[in-house]
Amino acid sequence: MPQQPQQIWEDALSRIRQKVSGKQFETWFRRMRVMSIDDDSLVLGIPAAFYREWIERYYLSILKDALKDTLGRETTISFVVDTPQHRQLSFDWQSAGKDAGGDSSSLREVRPSGADIFEPLQLNDRYVFEDFIVGPSNRLAYAAAVAVSEAPGKVYNPLFIQGSVGLGKTHLLQAVCHLILERDLGTRILFMSCEGFVNKFISAVERGSTTVFREQCRSADLLVIDDIHFLANKERTQEEFFHTFNALYNAQKQIVLSSDCSPNDIPTLQERVVSRFKWGMVASIEQPSFETRVAIAKRKARQRDRELTNEVANYLAEKIETNIRELEGAVIKIIGYASLMNREINLEITQEALRDLLGHSKRIRMEDIRDAVVDYYKIKPADILSRKRSKSVAFPRQVCMYLSRRLTDCSLEEIGNFLGGRDHSTVLYAEEKIGKEYEQASQIRHDIDLLSQKVLRGR
Repeated sequence: MPQQPQQIWEDALSRIRQKVSGKQFETWFRRMRVMSIDDDSLVLGIPAAFYREWIERYYLSILKDALKDTLGRETTISFVVDTPQHRQLSFDWQSAGKDAGGDSSSLREVRPSGADIFEPLQLNDRYVFEDFIVGPSNRLAYAAAVAVSEAPGKVYNPLFIQGSVGLGKTHLLQAVCHLILERDLGTRILFMSCEGFVNKFISAVERGSTTVFREQCRSADLLVIDDIHFLANKERTQEEFFHTFNALYNAQKQIVLSSDCSPNDIPTLQERVVSRFKWGMVASIEQPSFETRVAIAKRKARQRDRELTNEVANYLAEKIETNIRELEGAVIKIIGYASLMNREINLEITQEALRDLLGHSKRIRMEDIRDAVVDYYKIKPADILSRKRSKSVAFPRQVCMYLSRRLTDCSLEEIGNFLGGRDHSTVLYAEEKIGKEYEQASQIRHDIDLLSQKVLRGR
């Protein structure tokens, strides 16, 4: 007597349960159900289109093997969003090269007409709240992000997280997405960098598809944009974003943004956009304390099944003060070096592993960049710190700001203070301006590259 569809699926589930964790099983497989089955095809119902993207990326081989073991044959699998609308997203695999004895299955994706112009949501599994080290420097931002995740659109809307590079803004943004999806996997999330938003809008304008762009942005349940300060000097995109913001806010959809600087300090940003950013919560992430850096170093090592002694963790916290991303990179390098040398992780092996980063190859200082710039453009060091606005002085000053952003981990505030007490917006404007000229003018590109090489050689 042939097996019934539900029996087949329960048998496959029992095999899958042995290959994944309990949480993964309950989240991704337990909610599926068999819609139809015949000799060579199986249709599974899923609660949201987002399932297909994650199954394809992380669990495709597990699902395929379980069904093959259950049915005793290869089969074509399709997915149907099991909602009243029954909008279908399907993908098939077809075996090839069986005679050669290899598994050379290829994946073919079929999307419905009018599919999203945006990329599938991509989240880092490590960027969850459980793996975020909370300290005095980030407690407010963390608490606000958790509150938003628990009640999207109800509190702190928008949530605006401000902080320098490498302090955990992106981690919190993705943690919000993870928790919201854990609570409701059908949530439509639009997560992208501001640069990505700008580029998608420009492409839509060029293709004459701004209506599609607009509809898809405004159909999101959660809009998350990283590095929103990239909107500076982009008037038409600001206009589009303003109306998108209003539409989502009025529909009580959650908006989460991050930036290197506060809303008031983003240059040439329309006042009405700035005011929208401040409607909810503006939470800053400051430089982490020594104790927080020690905890982060230990946690990053533990995530890779290694332990750091207090001596090693303290050493890292003393040497790397401003950038959590750099701290994580150092931990990874130490673990890799110790494994390669087949030695225990101690202070000696740590110093050996990080010799290039913390030892002989000293960090680039803003003083090094300033000296290279004034020498190249033949101006006085005092001029670059002065309030002079003549092109012969203002342009080298902007180049100095641009290179400081590219070659150091210094914040907007630190660069502005070093170059005569200027505010964040001046530095950000210089970065944008020189960046554009670098792309458009070959002479400026030549000058910047030459200066960069000169600074790097002088380390």
